[in-house]
Amino acid sequence: MKFTSILKKVILEQSKYQILLDKFTEPTVDKEGKKSKPKVKKEDFYEIIKADPTTRLNNVDLSTAGKEDMENIKAGKYTPWLLKWYLTPQTESQPGDRGYEAEVQEYRRTFIEDLSQVTNDLKKHDRFKARIQGEKDIMKMTPRQLYDAVKDFSLEKTKASADEKEKASQTFQHPGGEILKRGKTWTLVRISDPGSLGRDAACFYGGYQLDTAEGESRWCTSSPGYDRWFNTYIVQGPLYVIIKNDDARFGSKSKLPATRYQFHFPTNQFQDASNHGIDVIEFLNGPAAELKDFFKPEFAKGLTTNGTKLEIDSFTSGVVGKFVGLYGLDDMIESIPDTITVFSIQNRDNKEISIRIPESISRFQNLETLLLKNCISEIPDSVCQIKSLNFISLLANPKLKTVPACIADLPNLVFINLKDSNNVVVPDSIQQKGTKMGNNMWDFED
Repeated sequence: MKFTSILKKVILEQSKYQILLDKFTEPTVDKEGKKSKPKVKKEDFYEIIKADPTTRLNNVDLSTAGKEDMENIKAGKYTPWLLKWYLTPQTESQPGDRGYEAEVQEYRRTFIEDLSQVTNDLKKHDRFKARIQGEKDIMKMTPRQLYDAVKDFSLEKTKASADEKEKASQTFQHPGGEILKRGKTWTLVRISDPGSLGRDAACFYGGYQLDTAEGESRWCTSSPGYDRWFNTYIVQGPLYVIIKNDDARFGSKSKLPATRYQFHFPTNQFQDASNHGIDVIEFLNGPAAELKDFFKPEFAKGLTTNGTKLEIDSFTSGVVGKFVGLYGLDDMIESIPDTITVFSIQNRDNKEISIRIPESISRFQNLETLLLKNCISEIPDSVCQIKSLNFISLLANPKLKTVPACIADLPNLVFINLKDSNNVVVPDSIQQKGTKMGNNMWDFED
């Protein structure tokens, strides 16, 4: 089987980033048990995956990705081509010649160094393939041939043409906007381009800020010739536009269905065409339920600070309130990134809330502080697997009856606070290894 066929089989048929990573970056063992070097260094493999403009990383850091994260990574369609030319060095000497290995090493170094330029060429190939003269199959082109084929095309574009706008009014596809989902009732568009093309798309999808009386929106981001507000929002994160497919009314200029919504997660704004805030929980649990799962990762981003701190004081307001209202308490816990160092949930609303802390809490191996106030009735033994824990506070949990005895064996434990959790039977291990400080608090410092 040809090399390119093997690559396509691995990527297209199995479609697993983990398989790609193992195949190309792990040593192989022959029938005699002899190990050979990996085909690709891991750091080079990561750069190759990222260089493919059609790769979808979905906010995953390749260098620290766990197995669960890898399921979210989608290697792009140009990855086989990139791997092919990384592994097929263009050298003057031949295998076995003196200096051949040094030439190969230098070729691969410059290949990785020049990837940003190749990415640009691949973007052009993706956009202008139909207009390329001669060979169009990327797998039959060398990097130099690819450059020659696309060098006269430009990726720069500042405004959609009249024909593109006319087509967009029918298909909802406008340059600068990306259609993420075409559902039964709703079409979801994301605008993430911070340049002129993105501004043009925002104007189009908002209806140029004409008015709802004309079937358009009043969003400040869609005002032509006034870029301040678009720039303010887009630098913080993408704009999502939700369009009702079968609306009876249409915009006078955009020709889009009049019923439209715009979401901006970094500012926690969820607006209708009148630029009035909507009840996003009611909207996604009701008429737009087909989009609910798609937005789950966006809501989850707001649960933590910089991916390191979970600090919740209320379940009725803010991002946490919205997430719980849409996806439930269990999903909230499961959606927190593994990287957190602080896990703090304080039920300051004093509502009847009992959170089930899952056994999987042990995945937070960087966790140093665990604070659970007035919100739990039990805590799993798996908490003892978090060796980095040094501060545990389980205060004011009247339904809590016991805590795992193995907590006392945590190597970095400094302090346990069980104040006002008056029904807890403190394990003997804690009483023997800790120093009682009063108010059901225990010191473990030497």
